[in-house]
Amino acid sequence: MDFDQTKAYETLRTLSVGRESFDFSELDAKRVESFTVTMAAGLCYSYAAAPVDEAVLAALQDSADEQQLINKYRAVLCGQIMNTGENRKVLHHLTRGQVAEPVIHNGRDQRAFYLSQQERIAAFVKSVHNGTICGSTGKPFTTAVQIGIGGSDLGPRALYLALEGWATTVGRKRMNGYFISNVDPDDGTQVLSALPLEQTLFILVSKSGTTQETLANELLVKSSLQRAGLDPAKHVVAVTSETSPLANNKAYLDSFYIDDFIGGRYSSTSSVGAVILSLAYGSMTFTELLAGAHEADRLALEPSIQKNAALLDALIGVWERNFLNYAATAILPYSQALSRFPAHLQQLDMESNGKRVNKDGHLVSYKTGPIVFGEPGTNGQHSFYQLLHQGTDIVPLQFIGFSKNQRGDDIMVEDSTNQTKLLANLAAQIVAFAKGQPVSGANRTKEFPGARPSTLIYGKTLNPASLGALLSHFENKVMFQGFVWNINSFDQEGVQLGKILTKKVLSGQSGDTALDAYSKLLGIE
Repeated sequence: MDFDQTKAYETLRTLSVGRESFDFSELDAKRVESFTVTMAAGLCYSYAAAPVDEAVLAALQDSADEQQLINKYRAVLCGQIMNTGENRKVLHHLTRGQVAEPVIHNGRDQRAFYLSQQERIAAFVKSVHNGTICGSTGKPFTTAVQIGIGGSDLGPRALYLALEGWATTVGRKRMNGYFISNVDPDDGTQVLSALPLEQTLFILVSKSGTTQETLANELLVKSSLQRAGLDPAKHVVAVTSETSPLANNKAYLDSFYIDDFIGGRYSSTSSVGAVILSLAYGSMTFTELLAGAHEADRLALEPSIQKNAALLDALIGVWERNFLNYAATAILPYSQALSRFPAHLQQLDMESNGKRVNKDGHLVSYKTGPIVFGEPGTNGQHSFYQLLHQGTDIVPLQFIGFSKNQRGDDIMVEDSTNQTKLLANLAAQIVAFAKGQPVSGANRTKEFPGARPSTLIYGKTLNPASLGALLSHFENKVMFQGFVWNINSFDQEGVQLGKILTKKVLSGQSGDTALDAYSKLLGIE
């Protein structure tokens, strides 16, 4: 049923009256120590600075129970049709491990299929690394470039950047990685200009094999290869579905497969992420990432919200969105390695839960997904934190931090290392947002109102396993929120209308005078 038809909704609405500003005066060492949930791969989730007390937590637990959120998650794992808009299963969890009974589709064990692709990719990567597979001039590949957009770019790019420092430090970096996504020719041209083309392997990622931007960039890449006297068929592999025109195509060195049960924004642990990450850092690294994600998937089955970080994070977000009326969420990793992780979560969350109708196609009468944005700390502190601290809107914050950096290099300045300064800033921001600072006198420019809520995910270091756990945490959080709101978190009809109108513009027969006028303004004849 819709969220506002549940008993828990009315309880939470009643609890929210008079709580427009949460009192964080009780934020002390005891609360920080006790309001913590153990996550997978050595991570922890702290919600001490979240706007919840025992009454709210109890009501959130009742909501999870009443709406049977864990049972709905089990339905996903068992292969029931959960993407109702497209009549599809939702199987990204299966790419990293078997959590429930086998999922069989048309006589095929889906877990076995995903494993077979991982094994094929591992064998291919081994041949590339040992020089058995080379470019058209016989030189070994040293560079890999992913060509894709949306979920074929954001997640894999975020994970690649997140592991680059770690892999370099531990001696696992095998190849340089780059990404081409935007149909803007300046994007592709800039990347191509920096590449040793005869030693570069391109990974073309398009599930349908018809993605306009990706195919346009493919032609840009192939044109560059041909001008350099290279054979594109020996420099490009495809990641696609078995029924796409890219599948088993002699124009590509090899093809690796995904299916319609893996949504783009949930595809980083499928072949979409496996090829680029395994080429760059080795198959073992990708396997460790999958293990961290799988451990987090299993922990997300815990029915108690105070033992299930993904479920608790989801419900706190629902409390903030629907009852405290907070419209946005900021993702603030205090780790430069996670510089593109907020961009991935922006797509994951906003494309999944940016819906105004329920699973039956009826309008809902409550707010759904929040606006998501973010940047790494401490850069963000010198950018948009001004509004977060003293603006007229309250924005819940999701901090991420690690005790150690990835590369090990650091310097002591004024009795502390840079890493210590980074973490000191993180601790300071959490408390500053929560408690604020009063001011005496009439000049209120130095007043910090506080009551700005936050949560914190923290661990010892960012490595493949903890990165996989972090990825799974947010995927499952978004899924649980979609269950609460009774919406379909696994389709993305919102991207379709623009595609249709773009084709009309390019055909020269739009039939819409406004569309023609804007096209003319932009120089399209």
